This record gives sequence, C-alpha cells and structure tokens, in this order.
Amino acid sequence: MKIRKANLQVDTFSVYIHENKKEEQTLIAIPFIKWSTIIPYEEDNIALKKRLEGEFQSALESEDATHLSLKIVQWVREM
Repeated sequence: MKIRKANLQVDTFSVYIHENKKEEQTLIAIPFIKWSTIIPYEEDNIALKKRLEGEFQSALESEDATHLSLKIVQWVREM
C-alpha cells in the first residue's frame, strides 16, 4: 500500500492506494472525505477522471475535485 499526500485548497490529506495485481484493480481510499473506490486496470484515463471528478463534487469544491481526480489518475497509472 502506498500513501500519498493530496495538497488542496481546503486541506492536505492522505490518499491510500493499494494495487491488487491478482485481480487487476487498484483500491483508492480517502478517509478525510469518507470515500473509496476500486479502479480496474482496463478503465481508461478520460473515463476515470470524469468518474472521480463526479464523485468528488459533493465533498469538495469544483477546482479541488478536478485537481484531485487528475492526481489520482496519475498516481494509479504510475504504479
């Protein structure tokens, strides 16, 4: 499991990333906003960014939601 720091306008918080190679998916959890999701390997970057941004809209401001979704896509793809 990797732990990354997300620096947003609102606050800085931890993002937990666990890659499950056997099931070809990655688990992302952000306890600060009580959110988690599973990202399958085959999900493309554009669809993933849109999905994450939509899920963050209720918990974060629009600019932070976009910024965080881009960071998560980058972190997941570099693993």
